[in-house]
Amino acid sequence: MARYTGPVCRLCRTEQKKLCLKGDRCNSDKCPINKKRGAPGKDPKARAGKKSEYGIQLREKQKIKRIYGMLEKQFHLTFERAQRMSGVTGENLIRLLECRLDNVVYRLHFATSRTQARQIVLHGHILVNGKVVNIPSYEVKPGDTIEVKESSKKLTVILDALKEVSKSGNMPWVNIDVDAMKGTFSAYPRREEVTDLVDIKEQLVVELYSK
Repeated sequence: MARYTGPVCRLCRTEQKKLCLKGDRCNSDKCPINKKRGAPGKDPKARAGKKSEYGIQLREKQKIKRIYGMLEKQFHLTFERAQRMSGVTGENLIRLLECRLDNVVYRLHFATSRTQARQIVLHGHILVNGKVVNIPSYEVKPGDTIEVKESSKKLTVILDALKEVSKSGNMPWVNIDVDAMKGTFSAYPRREEVTDLVDIKEQLVVELYSK
C-alpha cells in the first residue's frame, strides 16, 4: 500500500502551515512551525516571491492531500468521485475525506494523528458495526458504530489519545463514549462544521483539476 515515508515535519515547513501530522509533537515547542523555521531547500528565499495562480492552487491541493495523508492518485480519484456527486464539488470532496475510516478514528480521539489512526486501522484494532475493518480508506456512513476491539482496549497509544477528548472536545458529527471506547458517525459533516479546515480553500482544488 503506497504511502509517504519521508520526514513529516518537512511537509509542514513546505506549506508554512501546521498540518497536525505528528499528534502531540505538533502542539509542543518541537514543532518547526512554532519555531518559525523557514521552508526546506538550499535557498527558500529565492522561491518566496509572488506565486502564480497555478502555484496558489497547487499549494492548496497539496495542503489538503497532506492533511489527510493521501498520495496523488488516490486523492485525484476521490476528487473525481466528488465531481460526480450532486452539490458543490469542493464541499463533496471534504465530506468524502471526512468519511474515511482513518479520519473518523482520528476524530473519535482513538489516535492523536491521522497517520497514527491509519496504523491502528491497518493493524486490525478497529471494529465497524462489530466487524474488523483494516482498510484506512473504508467509507464510514451515518449510523455506523466504530469501536476499539476488546483485546486492544489496553493499548497505551489509544488510552493516551483518548485523554484529548476532555481538552479539545469532539466534532458535532461524531458521538463518543470514552469509557466504552466506542463512537458513532451520526451524520455527514457540513463544510462549516469542519472548523480545523476553516482556512483551507477547497474551491482552488476544483479550479486546479478543471484546467
